[in-house]
Amino acid sequence: MDVAEVIIATDPKHRGVRRPRTYLVRMLRDIPGLTVTRIASGLPMGGDLEFADELTLGRALSGRRAMV
Repeated sequence: MDVAEVIIATDPKHRGVRRPRTYLVRMLRDIPGLTVTRIASGLPMGGDLEFADELTLGRALSGRRAMV
């Protein structure tokens, strides 16, 4: 199976999350044909993806943005 996209879904306001997110983007951005994106806002802070409703999760995924 080929991987075409990695979607990063970390809390942008949580302290200490920026470093791992930046590290992941740096490690993945040079892989040919791979897109690295982050989800759009809309999921509640501290919320678990398991409990997100379909509409909110769908909007967060459809509004994702490329990370450079």
